[in-house]
Amino acid sequence: MQSFIQDVVLDVLKNNPDTGKVVFILPSKRAGVFLKKILSQSLTQTVLAPEIYSIEDFIEKVSNLVTANTTTQLFELYNAYLKVGDYDKESFDSFLKWGQILLQDFNEVDRYLVDASTLYQNVAAIQEVNHWSLNPDNSEMIENYLHFWRYLEDIYNQFNNRLLEQGLGHQGLIYKTSVTELPNYLEKTNKKHIFLGFNALNTAESILIQTILEKTDAKIYWDIDPYFLQDNIHDAGFFIRNYQSTWNVLKGKPLAGLTNYYNTEKHIEIIGVPKNISQVNYVGDLLYKIQNDSPDALRNAAIVLGNEELLNPLLNSIPDNIPATNITMGQKLASTTLASFFTNLIEFHEQKTEKGWFYKHLLNLLTHSYAVLLFDANEVSTDSLISKIKTNNWSYITNAQIRQLLPENAAINLLFEDVKNKPNRLIDNFLALIEAIRVIDVVKENSLLLEQLYKFFTLFNQLKDLCNSFAYINNLKSLKHLFSQLLSSETLDFQGNPIEGIQIMGMLESRLLDFETIIITSVNEGVLPSGKSNNSFIPYDLKIKNGLPTYKEKDAVYTYHFYRLLQRAKNVYILYNTEPDALEGGERSRLITQLLTDDNRSDIKLIIATPTIQPITKEIEQVEKTRSLITLIRDKARKGFSPSSLSNYIRNPIDFYKQNLLNINEVLQVEETLAPNTFGTIVHDSLEELYTPLIGKPLTAELLNGIRKGIPTIVAQNFEKTYKEGNISSGKNYISFHVILKYIQTFIDAEVTALKDHTIKIIALEQNLSVPLVIAGLDFPIILKGKLDRVDEFDGITRIIDYKTGKVERRNVEIVDWDILTDEYQYSKAFQLLCYALMFFKTHPAQNLSIQAGIISLKNFAEGTLLFAQKESARATSKNHIINNEVISDFEQILGQLITEICNADIPFTEKEV
Repeated sequence: MQSFIQDVVLDVLKNNPDTGKVVFILPSKRAGVFLKKILSQSLTQTVLAPEIYSIEDFIEKVSNLVTANTTTQLFELYNAYLKVGDYDKESFDSFLKWGQILLQDFNEVDRYLVDASTLYQNVAAIQEVNHWSLNPDNSEMIENYLHFWRYLEDIYNQFNNRLLEQGLGHQGLIYKTSVTELPNYLEKTNKKHIFLGFNALNTAESILIQTILEKTDAKIYWDIDPYFLQDNIHDAGFFIRNYQSTWNVLKGKPLAGLTNYYNTEKHIEIIGVPKNISQVNYVGDLLYKIQNDSPDALRNAAIVLGNEELLNPLLNSIPDNIPATNITMGQKLASTTLASFFTNLIEFHEQKTEKGWFYKHLLNLLTHSYAVLLFDANEVSTDSLISKIKTNNWSYITNAQIRQLLPENAAINLLFEDVKNKPNRLIDNFLALIEAIRVIDVVKENSLLLEQLYKFFTLFNQLKDLCNSFAYINNLKSLKHLFSQLLSSETLDFQGNPIEGIQIMGMLESRLLDFETIIITSVNEGVLPSGKSNNSFIPYDLKIKNGLPTYKEKDAVYTYHFYRLLQRAKNVYILYNTEPDALEGGERSRLITQLLTDDNRSDIKLIIATPTIQPITKEIEQVEKTRSLITLIRDKARKGFSPSSLSNYIRNPIDFYKQNLLNINEVLQVEETLAPNTFGTIVHDSLEELYTPLIGKPLTAELLNGIRKGIPTIVAQNFEKTYKEGNISSGKNYISFHVILKYIQTFIDAEVTALKDHTIKIIALEQNLSVPLVIAGLDFPIILKGKLDRVDEFDGITRIIDYKTGKVERRNVEIVDWDILTDEYQYSKAFQLLCYALMFFKTHPAQNLSIQAGIISLKNFAEGTLLFAQKESARATSKNHIINNEVISDFEQILGQLITEICNADIPFTEKEV
C-alpha cells in the first residue's frame, strides 16, 4: 500500500526538485514526522529540507502573534468582564463555570470571521425577548443578567485588545489576524506552499488557503476517495464537495490527490462488545491472535480510541508478544493519581471548619497512595493517629491533635499547615511537596512519575505567577475551580517513535496517516460522532445565519476521519459497546449503520462478542476440625461458652468459627453516628447505675421517682465512657441521646405503674455467672458463662430479666418443641433465657426452685415483660411460664447435644444460609 503522503511527496519531488523552496502545511504536527521520513526515503541526493508546519503553527507565523495559554486567556477574559459595564459581577470561581464556554465562542467567532458587533447585538436582543414581560420594571437579578448580554461585544473587544497589546492571541484571534497579515507574509516569501490532507476548514483557513493558491504557485492535495465526492449526500465528502463548488481556484478543475482505494477488497469486522473495559480486553486478545497468526499485519497498524479515557486500561491489556507500541496521543493530566492527590489536598484545606478537619477527609488524605509514599519515605507512622481517631470517635481533628500524634517532619508538616484560605501559601506548599516526592527512591526510578511531577511543577508555577499578577484567586474555592479547569485541558504528552510499532491514538491524531491494520474502539452514538451537544452561548439559529459550525458540521468531520481511515486499510476492526449508556454513548454509531448499508461493501463480518460466563454455583463453606482446631475449641470450652456465642453457632457455624474461635471481628471504625451495640451498652450501663442503690430493697414509687433526677447526668456520663469523644451535641447523636433518656424514663414509669398492683424487689444487677457443665461423652470441662442483666422478685417469684434495645416479639420466647431451640435462630432469645436460667439453677442448688425468665424489649415496650413459656401446641392459648428443675433438666440435654456437636471432631463447621 502506498500512503497518501507518499503519493504527494513523489508528485512534489517530480515537479519541485529543490525542496528548500517548498513549504508543506499539514493538518497536524504528528503527520510532519511521517512526511520527513517518507521524504528522506524518496530522495536520492542531499537537498535542503523543506519547511513543514501544522496549519496552526503556519497561521501563527503569518499573524506574528504568540498563542496565550489557556490559563492566561481565562484571567484576561475575567479582567475584561470586570472592566466592562457597571452591573454586579460574579466572583472568579463562579466565572470559571462558564468562562471556558465564552472563550470557545470568542474563538469560533474569530476563526469564522463573523461580524462580532452584529452577532452579539442579536444575542442580546434574543435574551431581551426571552425575558420580556408586561411588568415594566425587571428585577435586579434579571437586569444584571441582561446587562451581561448587552455588554458581550464590549467584553469581546476589551479581551482581544488586551491580548493584542501583549503580542498574544487566542486561537481565533490569531486566525483572524493572519488574514489581514497575509499580504505582508506573501511579500516576504517566494516559496511554494503545498497544502495536503485538509477537510473541514474554518473561514479564516479557507480564505488564507484560497488566497495563497490564487496569488502564488501553490498546490493543494485532497485526501479523499472519489466514491465519497460522487455521492452528493455522503458526509465524508461534505466539505470538499463544498470547496469544489465555491472556490474559484478549484471550479472546473480536477482535484489533486484523489485515489481509488475505498472499494478495494478489505477484511472488515464490526464487533459488539459489552462495556468499555471488555472492549480493551478484546483488543488485547485480538492483537495477540494477529501477532501469532500473521505478524506482518501489525507492521503498519494503529489502535484509534474513540473514547480517549480508555488509554490507561488499554495499555494494561497489550499482550506480551507485541514487540513495540507508540502512544501518539496525550494522557489527560486529570486521570493521574497525582491529580487526585493535589485535588484532595485542596479540598482537605477548603473543608476545614472551626472545629478542625472532618475525620473522613483526614483519613482519605492519610491513606492516599502519594501521602503513604511520603510518610514511608520520611519514616513517619500514622498508625497512632488513625487508631486514636477510631478509638475515640473523633469526628473532627485539630492541628494540635495531629501535632501531638505525628512526629515533627518538614515534608509532613506541608500537608497539615493551616493555610487559612491563602491560595498562594498552599501553592508554595504544593511546590515543596513536589520536590519532597521527587527525591523519593521509588519515584526517582520511574520516568513516568517524574514526568508527571514536572508537569504539575510547571502548572503550579504558572498558577503562582498568575495569582501574583491578578487578585482574583483569593480563596481556596477559586483555586480548586481553576485547578480543575486546567486539569481538564492539560495532557501529558508521551515521547516515542511514531514510525515504529503499533500506534495508539485518538481520532484527530489519525489525520493524514494511513495504516494497513486499523482497530477503532467505542464507535457508539455520543462518542463517534459526539452527538448534538451545544456548549455555547450562541443560539443554534444564529450560528446557521452567521456560518458558524453546528453539530451537523461536527458530525461530518468525524464521518470524514472515519472513512478516510478505511480508505487504504486492508484489515479493519470496528468495536462498539453493546450496553447503552446515557453518559458514555448509546447504541452503535450511525457510522456503522451507514457502512453496513453500503452496497459496495460485501466484505463486512458482523460479530457480537459474548464472553464465556461460567455459572456461579454457591458452594457451602465447610471447615474441617483439625487437631489444632479441636485444641482451640477445648480452650474456648475451658474459658467458657456464652449464650450469645452458642446462639451464633445456631445461626451459622461458620460465623461462630470466625468470630468466637478465631476472634475475627469487624474493623474498628469511627462511629460518626451511634452504632446499635454502643446504644445498647449505654442503656445497660445507665440502668445498672440508676438501680444499683436499690438492690435488696422493695421498690416503691418514692424510690423510683428519686432516681429520675439522675437520669440525664448518668446517661451523659455513660455516653462519654462508651462513645469516647464522639460528638453528641447535634445531629443523629443528639437524637439518640434523647431517645435513651426517653427509653429509661418510660421504663421507670412502667415500674411505678406496676407497683400499684405488684411488689418488686431487686436481687442483683449485671451479675456475672460461670458454671461448669458435665456433658456425657466429653472428657474435658465445659464452662457456661454469662451476665444476668437483672434478677428480681415479682410478687414473690424470682425472675431473670434480660434487657434488649432491639425489637423482640413474644413469639421469639415461646416454644412448643425443644428441638427448635437449636434448629431455628428465631428462637435464639428463648435459648439465651434458658441458658441464664440454667446458670442461675446451678448457682442456687435449692430443692423445688421455680423461677421465670423474660426479656424487656425497649423497642417493643408496650408488650411488657416477654416471659419464656412452653405451649402444648402452636395454637394453644395456655402457657407455662414457670422454669423448674424438670424444665432445666430437659434443656440441659438439648444444650449438651449442641456443645457435643461443636466439640465433635467428625462434624465440620458447615455454613448455613442466613
